[in-house]
Amino acid sequence: MAATARIDWSAVRADFPILRETVHGKPLVYFDNAATSQKPQVVIDALVDYYTRYNSNVHRGVHHLSQTATNAYEATRLKVQALINAKEPAEIIFTKGTTDAINLVASSWGGQHVGPGDEILISALEHHANLVPWQMLCEAKGAKVVVAPINTRGELEMEKFQLLLNERTKLVAVSWISNALGTVNPVKEIIAAAHARHIPVLLDAAQAAPHSTIDVQALGVDFLVFSAHKMLGPTGIGVLYGKRALLDLMPPYQGGGDMIDRVTFEKTTYNVLPLKFEAGTPNIADGIAFGEAIDYLTRIGLENIEAREQELLAYATRQIKTIPGIRIIGEAADKRSVLSFMAGNLHPYDIGILLDQMGIAIRTGHHCAQPLMDIFEIPGTCRASFAFYNTEAEIDYFIQSLRKVQTMLS
Repeated sequence: MAATARIDWSAVRADFPILRETVHGKPLVYFDNAATSQKPQVVIDALVDYYTRYNSNVHRGVHHLSQTATNAYEATRLKVQALINAKEPAEIIFTKGTTDAINLVASSWGGQHVGPGDEILISALEHHANLVPWQMLCEAKGAKVVVAPINTRGELEMEKFQLLLNERTKLVAVSWISNALGTVNPVKEIIAAAHARHIPVLLDAAQAAPHSTIDVQALGVDFLVFSAHKMLGPTGIGVLYGKRALLDLMPPYQGGGDMIDRVTFEKTTYNVLPLKFEAGTPNIADGIAFGEAIDYLTRIGLENIEAREQELLAYATRQIKTIPGIRIIGEAADKRSVLSFMAGNLHPYDIGILLDQMGIAIRTGHHCAQPLMDIFEIPGTCRASFAFYNTEAEIDYFIQSLRKVQTMLS
């Protein structure tokens, strides 16, 4: 509570123009933040400003517009470096997003280090983006994806996880926070256990970056990936952090402009980090706007954001438990910002459609985590996910509306 006392959250909320919209004649209640967050006006303005005042390609031009665009774009790399406390900006690789970053590591690092009989260890909590690329790699290499189990609360069983680490394990790839359940994995313990066996670790921080302070040097993590659009920024841009010692030895993921040093018809040599992994014209406008999103988050303070969102999650959890027939899916002792639930035998899709008619946006389905839904023997869940710009009043309206939906469908 103390951490959020200094923040005027109603003033913060006013920075997000979409929150003044109506849906089906009702004020918008946006509880789909785990899928993508809304954008403050400063981020929207940054996009318009780039296209209005200095639209130009980066890295290659000597003229004023190109220099201005390059400086603004590269300033975001420095902001990301500071945000996650990377040693140097060269360790920050811009990608299309979390999925693209994982595929980069699977293709480039995995192509070098994974062979027949090897294993990639993941958890049962993973988004498809942190499962399918490893399956594809293993199918191509004759290797195997191994899955660490979870308990009935949706928590990783650490003793079993540690038993699965062995001489065949080439990489541990796990989510920091589950997008489907909100479970926070014990990432420090996971990294320590893997490193004790000299096994590198990739963390999917797509759900952690918007809600938590990240220090990659303190964690000692080898790779970390996240997306801008879940943390107030635009779609289509994300980050791969990697330790320089690993990135230097990895071959390029794609070929083209900017990732080259010298090209002849006989042979090409490659650029230095980070450009070695950034072929072609980058997502300039969205990269610059991502920098504005980072500035905005930093001004509020991620510790304040985390505290406020924990207040909202705790309040919503207490309120939804007053509704008969509600089953919360995922009740980990440590969780963030996600309330995933079933309402008796009602189908999540039907609930989502009716809530939309009341102006409430939630996510329904398997949340790109079909194997996880299979573990719970359900087709999917209703997922309400919260951001710091949400309010207790919105939660009250959501609970009231959910009661009405139950009555209508019953």
